[in-house]
Amino acid sequence: MLSALHLRDFVIVCELDLDFANGLTVLTGETGAGKSIIIDALGLLLGERADAGVVRHGCERAELSAEFATSNLPQVAAWLAEQGFSDEGDQLLLRRIIDASGKSRSFINGSPATLNQLKAVGEWLVDIHGQHAHQSLLRHDAQRELVDAYAGATNLARDVAKRYQHWHSLANELQSAEQNADRFEAERERLQWQIDEIGGLAIAADEWTELQAEHKRLHHAASLIEGVQGGLDALADGDENCQSWLATVAHRLSQLAEFDPAINETLELLAGAEAQLAESVSSLRHYADRLELDPSRLADVETRMDALYRAGRKYRVDPSLLVEQLAEWQARLAELGGAEGLDALRKQVAQAEAQFRKHAENLSKQRAKAAKTLSKLVTEQMQTLALSGSRCEVVLIEQTQPAAFGLEQIELQTANHPASPLRPMAKVASGGELSRISLALQVVTSQVANVPTLIFDEVDVGIGGRVAEIVGRLLSELGQSRQVLCITHLPQVAACGAQHLQVAKAQAKDGVHSSIAQLSHTERIEEIARMLGGLEITETTRQHAAEMLA
Repeated sequence: MLSALHLRDFVIVCELDLDFANGLTVLTGETGAGKSIIIDALGLLLGERADAGVVRHGCERAELSAEFATSNLPQVAAWLAEQGFSDEGDQLLLRRIIDASGKSRSFINGSPATLNQLKAVGEWLVDIHGQHAHQSLLRHDAQRELVDAYAGATNLARDVAKRYQHWHSLANELQSAEQNADRFEAERERLQWQIDEIGGLAIAADEWTELQAEHKRLHHAASLIEGVQGGLDALADGDENCQSWLATVAHRLSQLAEFDPAINETLELLAGAEAQLAESVSSLRHYADRLELDPSRLADVETRMDALYRAGRKYRVDPSLLVEQLAEWQARLAELGGAEGLDALRKQVAQAEAQFRKHAENLSKQRAKAAKTLSKLVTEQMQTLALSGSRCEVVLIEQTQPAAFGLEQIELQTANHPASPLRPMAKVASGGELSRISLALQVVTSQVANVPTLIFDEVDVGIGGRVAEIVGRLLSELGQSRQVLCITHLPQVAACGAQHLQVAKAQAKDGVHSSIAQLSHTERIEEIARMLGGLEITETTRQHAAEMLA
């Protein structure tokens, strides 16, 4: 759950520290006071794109951080270990710094992180339901994503989409090949001929580099032998050599050390030099033993290099890249069906289609099962939201042709009373009804999710009176098992909160400042009275507010 939030120089907030409790927390305040600042801040901490506009005017940067308790989220600990982040026990700290130019830096438990990593860990932490969620539910893709998420089939849906793309890529290749059979066959024959020619050379990896090094050594073998022997003479084998001179000097100094022990330090250094010199001589002798004039091997190397050079020149490829070029040709020939040509390509298309349909059918089964349960639960929830007699069904419409999203389109359909036929939600529900149906969907889908913190941003827009009270109770019940944050303008919803935060703004010398404070019981009465009565608050209004809280 979300434990704490810290903001500095963010939008119109100078500095803000908030601690959050379990259950339902409500945020209220005048229009324009900045109630959505918390939502915006959490969105940035969970990987949304940032721009310079979020930095408070006149400031160098905005700083945001959020602390989460993760004791009941073992998958977060596993993910942190996998990604190489430090494990801070049951706490997770997300931090983000955005400068006045719009550039930002992100951190997870103090270590630099990418936006994709923030998004990945955020999926286990927070689920945000925006105030315009009911509008997105008019789109088929949003409805489909909702059902797939409820069914736990989001990853399967992505896999189906990838298999569809693979199938159609091969199908397009086959269609092109069949329409241009002569060109296709010519390309396949050319590739096969090139592969046979270069493959016949049996080129080893890094062979060209090794041949160049061996050729240089063999070509200069005489110079190498002469130079190495001269070096050995100077170091050890000549009448006057370094080893004998060094030994003589060391012997003389050792005699002098009897008169002054300070010379022993120099003797130790000379002993090390003698050891290194002896090792150098041994290494050089070993190298000299392997040196020999080998004209026949030199000729073989030059012949091999000439063959690779001519092959590279023929195909306009550096000889060192012939192995990579051969692999590219082989991959392209495989795409064209290999040695079997069009027949093999047709088999590949059929196999890709079969794999797509197999996984798409599995996805359809999961969708159908989830649709039945979701329809029942959402319809039940709608009855409590002044939609008595209405019903909602998740309908799977079979496609005449498969698509990247599967074998069926998903459509949310509703009816206003039991005798009415089901029709697409966009054609039946009014704005207020859409808002309530959206809330019912969000509550139902949230109950099966594993995300511990749910945030509702003015999802109660368009409702009031008795329905607003029911919505408040619904969110409060949801708060029994989850941490729920709700931005609301309805006093009936605000009265149901276990924790009440008030957002206010004030004019200062350097501009408008927004602040958030936790309200006491007395302060809550005043705030709910304000929400009920507007500018003039009477004792009757306060009494009504107190009754709502009671």
